[in-house]
Amino acid sequence: MAAIVVASNILVQFLFGQWLTWGAFTYPLAFLVTDLMNRIYGPGPARTVVFAGFVVGVFCSFVGTQIMGEFGPLVTLRVALGSGLAFLTAQLLDVSIFAALRNGRWWQAPLASTLIGSTLDTMLFFTIAFSAQLAWLEPGNDVGWANQPLALLGIGPTVPLWVSLGLADWLVKLSLALLALVPFRLIIQRFDSTTIRM
Repeated sequence: MAAIVVASNILVQFLFGQWLTWGAFTYPLAFLVTDLMNRIYGPGPARTVVFAGFVVGVFCSFVGTQIMGEFGPLVTLRVALGSGLAFLTAQLLDVSIFAALRNGRWWQAPLASTLIGSTLDTMLFFTIAFSAQLAWLEPGNDVGWANQPLALLGIGPTVPLWVSLGLADWLVKLSLALLALVPFRLIIQRFDSTTIRM
């Protein structure tokens, strides 16, 4: 969990194409880990994994803020703060929604909890990390590049670039939430068959 958070904190600062960051492809794995823990061990242990991932992720993100790259710290304070708050809030919400839906069809709990958690995570992270209105969080961090006015995903109304990045990120998260149902189902089936044999 911590490795996913740290990798995503670094990768979110690098664009993949025009509207996506590399972090969009790594971070959704955190929801898969949380949902597997919740299904196999229950909401209590899932929350423990979330808190452990949060603590280790915050520590590693702090270390990343101290390592200088070509354009400044590998992880900016705003990215670390946005990532930490978004992660903790969204993952705990994911655990609660999953627990409430766990007795439904096998796909309902992981899909609903991930979709809702991912939506909240995306809104919190991109707003905290890149919004010009929150520049006071880290005055020395120039996020002007993220606030350039452009058409939403190149075709919509004019918005800051970070809004397009957030929307594209969210769309990838939704797609990966659907794809993650496959490994979720396979792992749960394997775990259930192993448990029955014991």
